[in-house]
Amino acid sequence: MPYLIDGNNVMAQRVGWHRDKSAARRRLLDEVAAFAEQKRVKATVVFDGAPEEFFKDGSSYKGVKLFYAERGSNADERIKAMVEASRERRTLIVVTSDRALAAYVQRCGAQTLRSGEFRQRLDELADDKPPAEEQDTVPDAEMKNWMRYFGVEEDE
Repeated sequence: MPYLIDGNNVMAQRVGWHRDKSAARRRLLDEVAAFAEQKRVKATVVFDGAPEEFFKDGSSYKGVKLFYAERGSNADERIKAMVEASRERRTLIVVTSDRALAAYVQRCGAQTLRSGEFRQRLDELADDKPPAEEQDTVPDAEMKNWMRYFGVEEDE
C-alpha cells in the first residue's frame, strides 16, 4: 500500500516544529523512510512552501519521494492532483488532518489516515528500535584488537 503524506500536517503533530522547518522536514523524512523500509511500502511526502535547496521537487530521499505545493497553491491541491493521477487509488493511503481533503480523496477511492494516528505509528516504530549504543556495537575484546592493529594504546 503506498502512502501519500501531507508533510506539514504530520510535522504539526510535534510541538515547536515551526522553529526550524528545514530540520523538521528532514526529521520527518528520516522517520517516514524508516517506516517505509520496515513496512515495505512506498511513501511520498508533500510539503507546503518552497522546496529545500538539497531536496528538490520530485527528488527522492532514502526511497521516499518528495514533492512541494505548486507556486501560489498548497499541498492539499498537489495531493488532490496526485490522487487523481494515481493508478493505485484503492490501495493508496492519504495521511492528512484536513477534513475536506480527506473527504475528497475518499470520493476518489483512496483511503485516509489521520496525521495524529500516523505520527503515533512513527513514534511507536522509533520506540521499538534499540538505543543507538546497542546497535551494531563491536565487542570490547574485538575493539581492543582493532585499536592495537591501528596503533592506538588503551590509555589514549
